Amino acid sequence: MDLKIFFSPLEEDLFSHIRSSNSFYKNIKYNIDKMPSFLGADIAIVGVNEERGTLTNKGTAKAANEIRKKLYALKKGTGRYKIVDLGNIRSGMDLDETSGRLTEVCAALIQNNVLPIIIGGSHDLDYGQYRAYEGMEKLISLLNVDAFLDMEEGVSEPESDKHIHKILLHEPNYLFNYSHLAYQSYLIDQSAINILEKLYFEAYRIGHLRSNISEMEPIIRNADMLSFDISAIKSSDAPGNANAQPFGLTGEEACQITWYAGINEKLSSAGFYDYNPDKDDDAKKTASVVATMIWYFIEGYYHRKNEQKFKTNDYLKFVVSMPGDPDALNFYKSKLSEKWWLEVPYPQGKDKYARNCIIPCSYSDYQTATKGEVPERYITTHAKLI
Repeated sequence: MDLKIFFSPLEEDLFSHIRSSNSFYKNIKYNIDKMPSFLGADIAIVGVNEERGTLTNKGTAKAANEIRKKLYALKKGTGRYKIVDLGNIRSGMDLDETSGRLTEVCAALIQNNVLPIIIGGSHDLDYGQYRAYEGMEKLISLLNVDAFLDMEEGVSEPESDKHIHKILLHEPNYLFNYSHLAYQSYLIDQSAINILEKLYFEAYRIGHLRSNISEMEPIIRNADMLSFDISAIKSSDAPGNANAQPFGLTGEEACQITWYAGINEKLSSAGFYDYNPDKDDDAKKTASVVATMIWYFIEGYYHRKNEQKFKTNDYLKFVVSMPGDPDALNFYKSKLSEKWWLEVPYPQGKDKYARNCIIPCSYSDYQTATKGEVPERYITTHAKLI
């Protein structure tokens, strides 16, 4: 597909302040005079100047270029970069048309094994990101990081407040798992949490996440798609959001999450939404935080270890006998990274579940099994498979 029709080129003076030959900017290809080909690239940066989905955070349409200014001035990280910046998607006549363009762009990139990093715009644009997977004939897992749940209902509600509800109800249904990190209890309706639990989906409040962020790694490692709302980061670290809260993730914690996401071999798209330059401070601190998050995501990407072949000698298999049903649990431990996985058998004839039957887990899940208890991850995944 020729994606040129969807994009506006970048202005060269946007990066005129960058001089270092070892900068991020000097080590990628970008759409200024000519749009670079995405074929053969590892990662494509996609800007979206769209804010019609929000009523409370107007200004997000200006986000993409502000993030670029900070990101491209950073030093190049590890690996041989094969990164292209395709520019900013031209906004459609209405929000649905812009979202549809984002869907087409992401679908073309993912089908060519290019990971899109979406920057800018309101958080509801992740619905367009999600729909990119519709024709791929596989069930996917979505990871959302947000202080709010965005599961409101009703025609009068803005898209940014109900986009997760739209994803959960989307037909055809190809959502295998939904995980929500860093919600703040006093900002959400408990009934929405109850809905997620009934669907065997996961939601972790900020306090739970902070108490042991390493236990969040298997959840992040299970995702095909990342959607990150900047409102999840506390206002002292990221003031550039009309809904910024005094409590939330630190900038360091946000970077830890994006590192985990980048190193996840399953993950094939990432979106960073709801940054509002109009609400930022004079130094554009929030843009710097988002840029650093993206830098760590890319750094994680270039540390991927191709750890999805569980029948090779790169894994140790542990079989734990259980006192009831199931009678045994199979665990796999990577010799390379020492990460753990848990096998959950799927019903015969339901091959569509095959790619989700060996799930990321932690050493603590293995310890739970050795005590004769079935880990919660096994229970919730098995419930979705039957």
